[in-house]
Amino acid sequence: MSLKESLALLIVLASFTTSPGTSFRKAETFGEWSTPKNVGGPVNTDSNDTYAILSRDELTIYFTSDRPGGLGGDDLWFATRESVESPWGQPQNLNNVSRAPINTDTADSLAVLSSDEHVMFFHSTRTGGCGPAILTGDIWMTRRHDRRTQEWETPTRLGCDPVGPNTGATEIAPAFFENPETGEVSLYYGSNRSPLTGFDVYKSPVGEDRYVGPGELVPEFSSPGRDTRIFIRRDGLEAFITSDRTGGVGAIDIWTSTRETLSDLWSTPVDLPSPVNTTADDGSPWLSRDGTTLFFFSTRDGGYGKRDIWYTTRAKIDQENSAHAMIARLWNQTRARLTGKS
Repeated sequence: MSLKESLALLIVLASFTTSPGTSFRKAETFGEWSTPKNVGGPVNTDSNDTYAILSRDELTIYFTSDRPGGLGGDDLWFATRESVESPWGQPQNLNNVSRAPINTDTADSLAVLSSDEHVMFFHSTRTGGCGPAILTGDIWMTRRHDRRTQEWETPTRLGCDPVGPNTGATEIAPAFFENPETGEVSLYYGSNRSPLTGFDVYKSPVGEDRYVGPGELVPEFSSPGRDTRIFIRRDGLEAFITSDRTGGVGAIDIWTSTRETLSDLWSTPVDLPSPVNTTADDGSPWLSRDGTTLFFFSTRDGGYGKRDIWYTTRAKIDQENSAHAMIARLWNQTRARLTGKS
């Protein structure tokens, strides 16, 4: 690189690091995902254990299981631990501790928490839905006054409307996202309301009173395949999608999409590489608040049987310090050229 080119690059890089509010300063970058680990027992069993989400402090895990001891089919369960290094305790059915029954003798699954953890959205095929019971399913919600307890109240169904959030078709796999800049809240979910494309990803606005408005197709996350459970990173710049679209390595894979700013469109999703995705089924991602731990279900070898809950980790790269180090190196090289010293 010539002296002139070095000086030009130095000026450009310096402008990024000294200008407040630039995306260069705020951007988060991460390393590669580690080899996934099985969460282990007693969370995983020889039944289907899947669709895990964690509380903000990562001391409570909520998941779906059809293990014995439930009310029938899929139920919502939870387990706790003393610290993030401690093993998980014995899981409990939510009905055992809630103020009102959460689970029914139909399928109750795919829970997600609001940002303040006072509201839980989930999928259910119980009676009282917008479509035929059992054959379809809707998104329901339940509240609690104290997020330190599991005293959930009687669930209520989100509204029925030809454009959603619930319709006469199936609505499944809710995902909650709060825009960190505007505070606007959206509920993402999968729906097969369009008979031509199968399950696609839709988005509905959520009001301050938790009213959930009509659904809008999210074309960047949707494909001719089945696109359902997604999760969006806390800063809104990275998303994970469960899909069986063409180009994956398994029947169901986790795909990822990114964007530079919150006002940009999402990039074309790409299949997460090995060792996260395998030729088995891998899906329903949940990402930690710091973006370094991804929980998901998998039918890969090494599990307890059927679907198990697994997790993978990655390191966060300090991009700002890396930029300053790069500038320091360029400055030293440029100064050496100016003084004629090496």
